[in-house]
Amino acid sequence: MYYRIKKIILLVVLHTFLMSVALSCISPLFWMLNASFKSEEEFRSDYGLELASSLNWDNYKIALTDGKLAFYFLNSVFYTFVTVFLIVMISSLAAFAFSRLEFPGKNAIFFIFLTAMMIPLPAGFVPVYILLNKLHLVNRTGYVLAMSNMGLSLSIYLLKTFFDQLPRDLEDSARIDGCNKMQIWWNVALPLIAPALAVVIIFNSLNVWNEFVLASLMFTNDKLMPLQVGLMEFYNRNIIQHTLLMASLTIAALPIVILYLRMQRQIIKGITAGALVG
Repeated sequence: MYYRIKKIILLVVLHTFLMSVALSCISPLFWMLNASFKSEEEFRSDYGLELASSLNWDNYKIALTDGKLAFYFLNSVFYTFVTVFLIVMISSLAAFAFSRLEFPGKNAIFFIFLTAMMIPLPAGFVPVYILLNKLHLVNRTGYVLAMSNMGLSLSIYLLKTFFDQLPRDLEDSARIDGCNKMQIWWNVALPLIAPALAVVIIFNSLNVWNEFVLASLMFTNDKLMPLQVGLMEFYNRNIIQHTLLMASLTIAALPIVILYLRMQRQIIKGITAGALVG
């Protein structure tokens, strides 16, 4: 009886703690969403602490049209999709090669990738910008190349750990059926590490979507700027319009929230499996 009561108390304490953490994460998002539907006068009367009296979409219309956030939003969607696609394809190929192939300098090259993970990303922003500027690759092309390069090391390391756990018998069976290395990678290996791919996709999508410092360095053409840089421009023009800012922040946060909700099961599987592998 004593142990049963102790177990119930521990579960209550644990769930209370988890609920408080969840509320601390959700509350700012809910406050931001609620404030985005208010008029400026309504917001200043209650600071967004009361529910909006109605769904006022004017703030979103102004942010998307007058603030040009719709244009910046599409730019960020393009940069995120292209960059993540390149990272997934290159890192999965490289990880499969490190896991399944034997070639000269294999361990040394992999060690270089591991070393790159230890260098803080902001430390490389200025050198990368100088290099790409001299090659006349600033703006769109340079930004995609830079973000792809910065996401490769961790992605290769993560995917290699999953490829290492795949049984060799699967590869042998596929080879007997007439598959070459590329077909084994595409038809056999990739489907089996789908949870790890989901983790790579969401992590790199977050990095590309939220990147501001490198983007502010790379873009000289206003029409090509991603959403985060466009948000700063919008903020500087509307610093006292709180509800407009809340609407613009909601627009920026919504795609990542939807992506996580859509892929949360795969992400949890990937993180759990990665912890077990480690």
